[in-house]
Amino acid sequence: MRISQTFIVALTFALAAGLCMIAASFAVQAVEDASEISVRRALDLGGHDWAEVEADGLRVVLTGTASDEATRFNALTVVGDEVDASRVIDEMEIVPTANLRAPRFSAEILRNDSGISIIGLVPSSMDREGLINQLRGISDRGPVTDLLETADYDEPDGWGEAIEFAATALSVLPRSKISLGPDLVSVTAIADSPEDKTRIENTLNRVAPSGLRIRLDISAPRPVITPFTLRFLIDEDGARFDACSADTTQARDRIAAAARRAGILGENSCVIGLGVPSPKWADAAELSIDAVRSLGLGSVTISDADITLIAAEGVAQSDFDRIIGELESDLPAVFALHAVLPEPVEADPAGPVEFTATLSPEGLVQLRGRLTDENMRRMVDSYAKAAFGSDVVHTATRIVPDLPAEWPVRVLTGLETLSLLRNGVLTVTPENVTLQGISHREDASAEAARMLAEKLGEAQGFDLSIIYEEPPEPADKPLDPDVCESRVAEIQSESKITFEPGSATIAGESLDTMNRIADVLDQCGGIRMEIQGYTDSQGREEMNQQLSQARAQSVLNELRARRVLTSSFTAVGYGENDPIADNKTEEGREANRRINFHLIRPEPIPETQTGLEAVEQQPDAAVEEDAESGQDE
Repeated sequence: MRISQTFIVALTFALAAGLCMIAASFAVQAVEDASEISVRRALDLGGHDWAEVEADGLRVVLTGTASDEATRFNALTVVGDEVDASRVIDEMEIVPTANLRAPRFSAEILRNDSGISIIGLVPSSMDREGLINQLRGISDRGPVTDLLETADYDEPDGWGEAIEFAATALSVLPRSKISLGPDLVSVTAIADSPEDKTRIENTLNRVAPSGLRIRLDISAPRPVITPFTLRFLIDEDGARFDACSADTTQARDRIAAAARRAGILGENSCVIGLGVPSPKWADAAELSIDAVRSLGLGSVTISDADITLIAAEGVAQSDFDRIIGELESDLPAVFALHAVLPEPVEADPAGPVEFTATLSPEGLVQLRGRLTDENMRRMVDSYAKAAFGSDVVHTATRIVPDLPAEWPVRVLTGLETLSLLRNGVLTVTPENVTLQGISHREDASAEAARMLAEKLGEAQGFDLSIIYEEPPEPADKPLDPDVCESRVAEIQSESKITFEPGSATIAGESLDTMNRIADVLDQCGGIRMEIQGYTDSQGREEMNQQLSQARAQSVLNELRARRVLTSSFTAVGYGENDPIADNKTEEGREANRRINFHLIRPEPIPETQTGLEAVEQQPDAAVEEDAESGQDE
């Protein structure tokens, strides 16, 4: 039988296809083997013998378990150098990380007139919604910007106390920044005045939990001085300032240097404040002080941009003209100079033209001398009674016509400055107003100089001799915290607190010691103190820890029973830690069994940190987050 042509052609194609399939199979196998061998060799040379390689056609499948992510990535890099990266199938795994360290939880809270913002990393178990609601209540209906992130870890010890203290601090500080962590809360804020600064610091120290470290940086703004005043004089007693204002520390130093050149002794610090009339204030002050020095005797008063220089009687007219001429030429343009060379005063046969007021240490006021008319007498008498008290003023003045036109202003201004003193004498004459005495206010001299310079007018002289005397301590003023701690330690050095053997009951012979300690602490106010209990090393450590805690708590309870303010006290037992003597001897063990009263002080403020720079302007300003990355909720 003859085979058809078509069958032969089909058979030929079938055989060819079979041969191609066999050749392709061998080719694929060769590629797989070559890829697997080259990748395996590269992994072994790279130290990745843990990785398994399987070639599947053109694909290279990697399996195995890497020790960490970096090792897995390095293995992929090694394989990518041998074969095209698109052919690599990564099915490698990483060893699960056990006992992952918790991140550091922290938060920053900023409050200003625009609202409150909070940013940081906090535990997911914290009542975040409750905190935000609490901040909304503090911000007086202002917005609260919540930028918090959470991590699924337990709250660290002290976190709750830190949050509560931060919220309390924020409620009393309308412009503040609070950085909080579980072990430290830093408060940066601006107070309205030095007195407000002290009040805020005392409040925050009192309410802070005893186990929480706090750092306070409360800044008081510079005072506004109006008028901006400087008064310098040289008389028979030497050179001195009655008032000194400066706008910068550099200006203060320059003014002080000029005063030292003029003969002033000791430290004389200008008040740095706001309200300077010209940036050339220090130039004008230096030139004016140098002019008084050149005259030898006299005074200069600068009130804002008005300068009044009064030379002493007896200065030669030629010297006066030369010195004043040079000063007028050198002064900055904004300042106006009024210079006076007094003429000799002729004696008045009818007696001196003057008004005097004396204020005794008991608070009694006597008014004597000349007044213009009956209306002025009634006005002066009423003003004095309003200033000093209606039952302590005795008026014995005369009515004399033809007194200077500015006489009422000079008398009333003098009485106003006399009210700054504890006791003293005011003398008013046509040429001068003199105030001498003692004051409990440190700024009395500067304040009196400002009043007189502002109200007497240009070219009017006045003399001040005011001595500062510290006011007596109030009878109920709390003791200084350091004094409290030292007094309690002194009592314990004389008679320590002891307990019944093996118990937390205070021994009967120590009750008198507790009474003495309670008397001291009762005078200390709301200080923060930790009552620390210690034992010797006998017995099990756990039992010693429990016994020391119980004894510290027993002392705290005894203080409460004696009505001592203990809201800021805490009792902590330290067991056999921190021995102060050798536990191998009976005397050493007795010394180690003790109760300490430890004063908790605020953290020191870093020198580079200032409150004015730390409080930002916008509540949504970016705040760096000092927290390690954790597992987000």
